[in-house]
Amino acid sequence: MHELTTVETVHDEGSWLFTVRDQYGERDEVILVPCEDGVEHGSTSGQATLDDSVEAWINRCTHEAQRFDTGRGVPMREGQIICPKHGSMFDSCSGYCDNGEAVDTTLPSVDISVRNDGRIVLTDDEFTFVGEGGIDDNEGDGDDDPTSTSHIGF
Repeated sequence: MHELTTVETVHDEGSWLFTVRDQYGERDEVILVPCEDGVEHGSTSGQATLDDSVEAWINRCTHEAQRFDTGRGVPMREGQIICPKHGSMFDSCSGYCDNGEAVDTTLPSVDISVRNDGRIVLTDDEFTFVGEGGIDDNEGDGDDDPTSTSHIGF
């Protein structure tokens, strides 16, 4: 488990982007978005309210893998995540798309929990937290840096 951010931050900023590594070592981006459908989401405590509902989705459209958050936040309108390329809209609570090029698809979810104090925790066993921000922001995390056994330095 890794502590990510707060519900307040997600609601204030409209979204929150972070990078993970899957079980195969591949990096991916995840978005946290507000979910305000009146259903408790993500909370293991049963204490969630409308104000602390947040969902986590892989940061790409199901149609052509277009990133939602390209570094400026997730484009959203009336509880819908908007694909910036073709305009498909995904429900921020269920991840389901009922229109456009991505119709009848659902975004891949990432498991999170909301603690009683409003902190959001990554609980998905298939992912390891790499860092806040997108993949490009986390290039220097050390795992992909070239290594050499040569005695010659450059």
